[in-house]
Amino acid sequence: MGLNRRRVLALPGLLCDDVVWETQVRALRPVAGVTVADLSAGDDLVEMADRALTSVDGALDVVGHSMGGRVAFEIFRLAPDRVRSLVVLDTGVQPAGPDAPASRRIMLDISANEGMSALADAWLPPMVHPDRRGDAAFMQPLREMVMRATPEQHARQIGALLRRPDATPLLGAITVPTLVVVGRHDEWSPVDQHEQIAAAIPGNRLAVIEDAGHMTTVEQPEVVSTLLVDWLTDLPDC
Repeated sequence: MGLNRRRVLALPGLLCDDVVWETQVRALRPVAGVTVADLSAGDDLVEMADRALTSVDGALDVVGHSMGGRVAFEIFRLAPDRVRSLVVLDTGVQPAGPDAPASRRIMLDISANEGMSALADAWLPPMVHPDRRGDAAFMQPLREMVMRATPEQHARQIGALLRRPDATPLLGAITVPTLVVVGRHDEWSPVDQHEQIAAAIPGNRLAVIEDAGHMTTVEQPEVVSTLLVDWLTDLPDC
C-alpha cells in the first residue's frame, strides 16, 4: 500500500470537533486521507470507538487527542487487525479516581445552569499554556468550538469519561507502532503520565511538544503536523 493510500482516523477530545485537527488534515493530504470522527453523540468510550470504526473502512492509522486518545485505545481493543499504527496525544489510561465525579460536577453545573459560554470561560484556560490564556485571538476559536457543543453533549461525554475502562492492561499488548505525544506544560494530563504510558507499550516513541499545554494540536499546530507527517512517512508500507 503506497503512502498516498494511508487512511487516518482522527479522534477529537472532550467538547472538541474537527477544528482541532484542521492544520493536521491539511498537512497530511500528500500522504493520507483523514477522517475526523464525530464523538459528540456518544456516552460510552467503547460505543464511541465502535461508531468511529464503522465510519471508515479498511486499515487505519488511528490518532486521538485527550478523550480521543482513550477512544483510540478502545479501537485497538475492539479491532486490532484494523489498526496499522496509533498516535495518542495528551491523554490517559487510568479509570476515573474517587475525586473525579465531584470535580466534573463543578463543570457540569456550569454548563447546565450558566451555558456553554460560561463553561468555555471556566474550562478552557487551564487547557492551554499559561502564556496563551490572555490571548483573545487565540482563545476565540476554541471558545466558539465549545459553544457549538451543548450541555447535553457535555453531560454525555463526561459520563463516558467517568465510566471509562482501565486501559492500563491493554498497553503491553499493543503490537503496532505507537507514538505518544504530550505538551510540556499540560496541566491536565502531564508529561510523567505519558512517560508511564510510553514505558508500558513495546516499541513506542515519546514526543514532548515544547511551549504547549493540553491543546497541542492548536497550540503548536505546525510542530504537531510535521511530527505526524514524518511519523506516517517513516512507517513501513503494508
